[in-house]
Amino acid sequence: MKVLVTGASGYFGGRLCHALLKHGHSVRAFVRPTSDLSSLPPPTDGDGALELAYGDVTDYRSLLAACSGCHVIFHAAALVEPWLPEPSSFFLVNVGGLKNVLQAYIETKTIEKIIYTSSFFALGSTDGYVADESQIHPGKFFCTEYEKSKAVADKIALEAASNGVPIVPVYPGVIYGPGKVTAGNIVAKLVTISLLLSVEFSSR
Repeated sequence: MKVLVTGASGYFGGRLCHALLKHGHSVRAFVRPTSDLSSLPPPTDGDGALELAYGDVTDYRSLLAACSGCHVIFHAAALVEPWLPEPSSFFLVNVGGLKNVLQAYIETKTIEKIIYTSSFFALGSTDGYVADESQIHPGKFFCTEYEKSKAVADKIALEAASNGVPIVPVYPGVIYGPGKVTAGNIVAKLVTISLLLSVEFSSR
């Protein structure tokens, strides 16, 4: 099966590519020309191979070209930051990117499934109770523009699903593990900072 992974150069996307290749899928990694590809295996040929497709989820034509011949899209591309000086960037990538994926699904004709990486932030505050994926963000208060963009995108995904689009949202919480330190591997980042501070203070 030919699989497209958006956000493949990120921590989650990179690990996903490794897992898909391990299970014998052919993977097309959709990355930006400036992306750090160190988390990806080297491109190869043949079945069960990795190939690179360059573009951006905000650039519809490049995304559409990357979708050509694929059967499944793992849409993991997202702008994940606590704050940015230009808040509209969150909506451009997180909402606009999903809209482009949905449009590409319509135009491509070969896509059988979209696995959309949402976020537990899209579900909103639990206020002390245990929530699951059936929770809908109340939309009254957002801690960050990132949370707001993911909540808006989530509603778009759910509406598409109700209209027959084969899209499945998943809601990861805090992602961590071995590998490079990125915004998507925030626990490793915090541990690294803690160790650096510990070394600094112990040396005084």
